[in-house]
Amino acid sequence: MEQVFPSDFLWGAATAAYQIEGSVRADGRGPSIWDTFAEVPGAVLGGVGGDPACDHYRRHLEDVALLGELGMPAYRFSTAWPRVMPDGRTVEPRGLAFYDRLVDALLDRGIRPLVTLYHWDLPQALQDVGGWGARDIVERFTDYACVVHERLGDRVVDWTTLNEPLCSAFQGYGTGVHAPGLRDAAGALVAAHHHLLAHGTATRALRELGGTRQKLSFVLNLSPALVDSDDEAHREAARRFDGLHNRFFVDPVLGRGYPADVLDDVAHLRALEPAIRDGDLEVVAAPVDWLGVNYYAPSRVVPLSDPGIPSNCALPGLRGVDVLPPRGPLTSMGWEQHPESLTELLVWLAGYSGVPLVVSENGSAFTDVVDPDGRVRDTRRTRYLAEHLRAVHAAIARGADVRGYLAWSLLDNFEWSLGYTQRFGLVHVDFDTQRRTVKDSGRFFAEVVARNAVPSA
Repeated sequence: MEQVFPSDFLWGAATAAYQIEGSVRADGRGPSIWDTFAEVPGAVLGGVGGDPACDHYRRHLEDVALLGELGMPAYRFSTAWPRVMPDGRTVEPRGLAFYDRLVDALLDRGIRPLVTLYHWDLPQALQDVGGWGARDIVERFTDYACVVHERLGDRVVDWTTLNEPLCSAFQGYGTGVHAPGLRDAAGALVAAHHHLLAHGTATRALRELGGTRQKLSFVLNLSPALVDSDDEAHREAARRFDGLHNRFFVDPVLGRGYPADVLDDVAHLRALEPAIRDGDLEVVAAPVDWLGVNYYAPSRVVPLSDPGIPSNCALPGLRGVDVLPPRGPLTSMGWEQHPESLTELLVWLAGYSGVPLVVSENGSAFTDVVDPDGRVRDTRRTRYLAEHLRAVHAAIARGADVRGYLAWSLLDNFEWSLGYTQRFGLVHVDFDTQRRTVKDSGRFFAEVVARNAVPSA
């Protein structure tokens, strides 16, 4: 038996520029905040940044061929701002030409390109003048988005403005575990507002450039809040976590503004009131054609005895809530495997938003070994994929308007502050030789795509 997906369901795989491209000094590319961050002792495990990563900049044709071999109908990738505009302002033609070649190579194989304009690799030159903490970044990002769109918009239909602003803002500017490595809770909220404002401003600009043919989107990493008891204290803990982790980003994009309860929760930081100007929320609410959902794990939360005690988690200003350790089978990232939460998340968000959804990232990291016969028998990742695909199917059966699933990731890659210690790929990459080996999970996913169905449990 198998569970069949809608006939027009979109399948594909995803990557991000800094995690795979390498060639960080090639053809005029400028330094990004991740190049700088990786040079800070102890910031990245192994002390090595995204060069050469997967050497995709020079091997993109090989990787497009892999997509073709796996029968992927779509490929979600990001363009690198410092490759297109090394100082964040001036266009580098050689950088744009790379994405020209990549898009053409994809289309030649019948693969639909989905372009993400920002996946965390801010030009260092813009960080030097405030980065996402400075309001000017909104205009800079919109200029960059228009430059890329003007070059690729005749062939690319699907555009995502920003990927996971929660991580970029809260971990980059709040906890400092991601680039640019700043630790300022109030500044993280301001950076998040500027991400949202940049999304809205760029969406308006791209809508004017591309008309109704194109599809514009925003991608969020969402995590359901799980509690052990259905009492007032636990419901309040879930509300606080869900508010800052999820609704803080979802609501403004849907035109509802920032949730009043969340603004109350973070009012003690005195960050957002001076940052939000008249008209900002109207801009943030620029209509999108679909919302991208990046899902990896739920979060288990518990109330604290004093609602004023700071939380142990990375959400800026969160108080009165702690996040518990994950349970059950974990990935090598230490993330809980809980596919039921993906079903519930999609059902909730579909009803809450009224906007079509795409699972824009979902995947798992495990330790992989290439056997002497050249095979990677990654049974745990294959099982993870099957369980989460069934979870997506269950959401659709319950009425959720989910239109696609993009596996994270096509390739093993540079995993941000964890360096090269975690492998998410459907394809194994030997980082010494750059040899690619399709894993058993990649073969399994290719079969799912070919059949448009996942085997029943």
